[in-house]
Amino acid sequence: MSIHQQVPEQIVQYLKERGVRLPKFSELAEPWTISKDILDQLRSVDRHSANPLNLFRVNWYNNNDTGQFNATPDYIEIPKSFSGVNARIIVMLGDQFPMISAHKVLPAYTCLVPRLLQGTFDPTHHRAIWPSTGNYCRGGVAISRILGCRSVAVLPEGMSKERFDWLEEWVTEPSDIIRTYGSESNVKEIYDECAKQSKDAQNVIINQFAEFGNYLGHYYCTGRAASHLFQTLSDEHENTKLSAFVSATGSAGTIGAGDYLKEHHGSDIVAVEATECPTMLHNGFGEHNIQGIGDKHIPYIHNVMNTDCIVGISDQSSDGVYLLLNSDAGRNYLKSRQGLSEQELNDLSKLGLSGVANVLAACRYARHHNLEGDDIVVTVATDSAELYKSQIDQTIDEKYHGTFEAVDAAEICGEHLRAINNSELLELNRAERNRIFNLGYYTWVEQQDVDFEEFESRRSQSFWRSLHANIEVWDQLIDDLNKRTAV
Repeated sequence: MSIHQQVPEQIVQYLKERGVRLPKFSELAEPWTISKDILDQLRSVDRHSANPLNLFRVNWYNNNDTGQFNATPDYIEIPKSFSGVNARIIVMLGDQFPMISAHKVLPAYTCLVPRLLQGTFDPTHHRAIWPSTGNYCRGGVAISRILGCRSVAVLPEGMSKERFDWLEEWVTEPSDIIRTYGSESNVKEIYDECAKQSKDAQNVIINQFAEFGNYLGHYYCTGRAASHLFQTLSDEHENTKLSAFVSATGSAGTIGAGDYLKEHHGSDIVAVEATECPTMLHNGFGEHNIQGIGDKHIPYIHNVMNTDCIVGISDQSSDGVYLLLNSDAGRNYLKSRQGLSEQELNDLSKLGLSGVANVLAACRYARHHNLEGDDIVVTVATDSAELYKSQIDQTIDEKYHGTFEAVDAAEICGEHLRAINNSELLELNRAERNRIFNLGYYTWVEQQDVDFEEFESRRSQSFWRSLHANIEVWDQLIDDLNKRTAV
């Protein structure tokens, strides 16, 4: 796309009337470059409101207590008494993002903005369709609400009650929430619904699994944030090494940050999936409850040929450890028998289900490689534990006959924390990478009619490197657009 191409005038006027100034990718990656005027205005803006200024909070540096930005991304470090490994496990916290308390509002923004700039999404008459396994559609609805345009959330009916409660408050009409069959693993049903929706010319499908704005937003913003955090930690400790970036694949947006980190720090990229649906590990399929990481296919924007390792985590582990961290019996056990402090427990209880899975995978990777205290493994907690509170009573009722006691907590700790093994860990050679890459053919070429040559081009790293130039182009176009709106 040429930097001389201009955004259509009707979009400029619409954004001007709405009072919308778009942040650049560079401002979301480095929020200290945002103008002082905007920073001052943000002090009085509720982070949960559909205020256009909250677009500038779509970054990893939010301080929700002050309404301003931290010097580094908010994070927690997993206590060694919990992880059982010597390596430092660092978790970036997605619950600091505005409106949805989850990092998926970032790709929602970075997927929609390029379409605005190209004129392929016109908020004056288009309706945004957000296919998702939970948080991306909430991010899309929030961004759409700021822009004042109609949007539709498409997500599996089996997702947590809290997600649907949030959506019901934010959508324009109840019919703007479409519940598809199944849960995490039923992504094809989401695609089928999108194909149905695309028959209406007013609907624009903004598919996170195939939008390179998702990959680039995380490569540039999440990758730089993680790099900045690592460099800050390195300044505090000599001989520190960034060993790996760990992320559930989901739509394969977040794991794109691993490309940035490998490029700048030589770290491994570790992909996580549920052992109940081991698509990458075993060409497998199934159902699971690690909400937010949808699978049973290979996302189009997953740079498979740059991925180093696959780790499988059971939803029995993520459910159990989440319960351990969010029940009185579990917390008391961790405090009295494992020596965790109240502050450490409070930090750990911020982890949602996929955050727990990422942490367990990071621990498994660290144990497999015998990492030491100067090794850092970075991962993310993509959302807030608050999204899963309804799961606690459900898990206790279904698995513990309505009562969760100290002996149950001890069993979870022993089975899912202390007895971690490497039975579902696969280090990838070229043949394994090609096998996983080839699985994507059945979704994208056979089902979604992607051109075969285009599909194949993604096998080369030169394809992914060529995408990076888009960020500078988009930033220049955003600059031009903001000058024209004069907001």
